[in-house]
Amino acid sequence: MAENCTHDCSSCSSNCASRKKESFLKEPHKKSSIKKVIGVVSGKGGVGKSLTTSLLASYAQKQGASVGIMDADITGPSIPHMFGVTDRITGDENGINTVLSPSGMQMVSMNLLLDDETSPVIWRGMVISGTVMQFWTDVIWQDVDLLFIDMPPGTGDVPLTVFQSIPIAGIVIVTTPQDLVKMVVEKAVNMAKIMNIPVLGLVENMSYLSCPDCGKKIEVFGESKAAKIAAEFNIPAVARMPLDPKISQFADSGRIEDYDGSALKDVYEQIEKAQPRKAE
Repeated sequence: MAENCTHDCSSCSSNCASRKKESFLKEPHKKSSIKKVIGVVSGKGGVGKSLTTSLLASYAQKQGASVGIMDADITGPSIPHMFGVTDRITGDENGINTVLSPSGMQMVSMNLLLDDETSPVIWRGMVISGTVMQFWTDVIWQDVDLLFIDMPPGTGDVPLTVFQSIPIAGIVIVTTPQDLVKMVVEKAVNMAKIMNIPVLGLVENMSYLSCPDCGKKIEVFGESKAAKIAAEFNIPAVARMPLDPKISQFADSGRIEDYDGSALKDVYEQIEKAQPRKAE
């Protein structure tokens, strides 16, 4: 540290050990109240990330938490359909209002802004990332205990923007039992490490099929690798979600809140333990 240090790093060019790191975290809307933010991520598409987000959010709501879901998968939004939500998002000069699920869960999604939910969103990365940030800075989230952010797959623009700009308390990684699992999970874990965000749990979706006659767990896609991978990367909780026709039935009919998500109990307990972060 320089002898005449004023402790005002903004006006100093010295690269001393006590120099403050610049924070890119953004404040939410001034009328928002959000206690904790959890990201749900995957290294690749098609693994059931949005489904896991919906089930985690629904489970949290059943445990008495006030829950919100930010659907940050702008070009492939599916959250509203699973909850049977068709109301359009409204807003005025004060901000953007959330839409409620049947159980009172707050949510925003690109599909709730479109006149036709089948219309494609053909935007470049910067516009997509800007829209996600508006879901944080312009939307009024009212008394939310847990805000789940359903992110698009991979480690591109949106995950980077969310990790840098929103005070994420931790992430849950979603995967499936196929051969490339370890590499894909490792990419997500390494990105979280670089961004200094804790990994709270690993969800292995489509992990097994329960025999309807004897109840035996049949590992359709091969032996589960979830526990081994979690141990290798020091992920504290693992959940194995089955291949269950009821999940599709509930999701397709907009009643995902009615599905029993107790298989996610251990992961949810880690979410409860996670320490909230605040925009600095």
